[in-house]
Amino acid sequence: MSREKQSQYDRMTGQPVEKLILELGLPTTISMLVTNLYNMADTYFVGTLGTSASGATGVVFGLMAILQALGFMFGNGAGSIVSRRLGAKDVEDARRYSATSFYAALLSGILVLVLGLCFLTPLVRLLGSTDTILPFARGYAFYILLAAPAMVSSCVMNNILRYEGKASFAMIGLVTGGVLNIVLDPIFILPWGLNLGAAGAGCATCLSNTVACLYFFVLLFVKRGKTYVCIKPSMFRPSKQIVKGVCGVGIPASIQNLLNVTGMTILNNFTSAYGADAVAAMGICQKIYMVPMYVSQGISQGIMPLISYNYSSGNVPRMKHTISFARKAALTIIISVAALFFLFPGTFVEMFMKNETIIEYGSHLLRGFCLGLPFLSIDFLAVGVFQAVGMGRESFLFAILRKIILEIPALFILNAVFGLYGLCYAQFTAEVILAIAAILVLKKLFRRLETEGTSLQAPSEK
Repeated sequence: MSREKQSQYDRMTGQPVEKLILELGLPTTISMLVTNLYNMADTYFVGTLGTSASGATGVVFGLMAILQALGFMFGNGAGSIVSRRLGAKDVEDARRYSATSFYAALLSGILVLVLGLCFLTPLVRLLGSTDTILPFARGYAFYILLAAPAMVSSCVMNNILRYEGKASFAMIGLVTGGVLNIVLDPIFILPWGLNLGAAGAGCATCLSNTVACLYFFVLLFVKRGKTYVCIKPSMFRPSKQIVKGVCGVGIPASIQNLLNVTGMTILNNFTSAYGADAVAAMGICQKIYMVPMYVSQGISQGIMPLISYNYSSGNVPRMKHTISFARKAALTIIISVAALFFLFPGTFVEMFMKNETIIEYGSHLLRGFCLGLPFLSIDFLAVGVFQAVGMGRESFLFAILRKIILEIPALFILNAVFGLYGLCYAQFTAEVILAIAAILVLKKLFRRLETEGTSLQAPSEK
């Protein structure tokens, strides 16, 4: 390894955990918050056009979650292995995984673009669009589909940069795209600008994600030889070992996101029965709720390269210390933010739409969503560890348990018993059980590692 790369290895395996978590977790959290911020900007500016237009942002959010799922499949799948390969000082193999995942992601993004445009109306109806929301959702979704290849491939580059310990480089790309999206929103959406309406929000998102993708390409050119992100066509080698390795971690991560879309689609379809005001309120609450959720996810994903490096080098005490510190930091932040949302829900909903009915709906819904947040942060932390060490089976089981076994059945039951307001308690019901299961599985993992005295390769890599 070169001197710079050896220095990076020493940093990940020897620098104080608290400092590293701040260096890795803060940029990742900021990136996710900025991503949510531009989604909230879309909701705010589109909301000025009316209730049906505002409902379109909640519907199309499901499509964006699908694209994110693809990005996570290839990005997390490759990133986890790249990080473990670097921990074992196998640089060449790390580059092969990187290049193969990048081109697979690019091709999948193109496939979504083509299929999505061919079946645009059925797609937005499937995601929960009503007749009044449909024209707004179609215009918005059209431009999101155009951005699909850029969104998915840049997600891979972002994740691999983060997994190799260069979270600040990854953050710059996402923040640049997010800030540009926020600036372009009023210009594209509002009457004093291009007056494209809801479609303008999609157009702004398309352009900003394309710019973010171009940033990563420029970064790779400037930092060539100094990063492990590789997009050389000659390194694209979809061998059985690489496909199995990426899919072993990536598919559970992707299924988790796809099941989130499924849950969101069911939630939107239940909500649509209560009218456009309820759909708009639900969409607004989901965006607000995403702020603390992304903080949890940012901390979880921020520690994943640290876990992967030290798992490969067999430093179990350092892994335990990392998880313990991250758990305390996440819970402190999440509980504080959730308390604010719970105490003043109407104030936050009113920031997006000054409609009394929507504020009333939103206040009840936001309170219900907040209750599950502390438990969600524990679940995210555990799943992040599973992905970092290659425990794809456990990650997959948690995804199935969260949505199919717990949350989706709870949506049906709570909607039947309590109506609209019952829907927001489904996730709380699921996350309490998952948090308990997460603690038990983590304890089992560390008992195994301490008994053997060294790290084990994940089954997908043997």
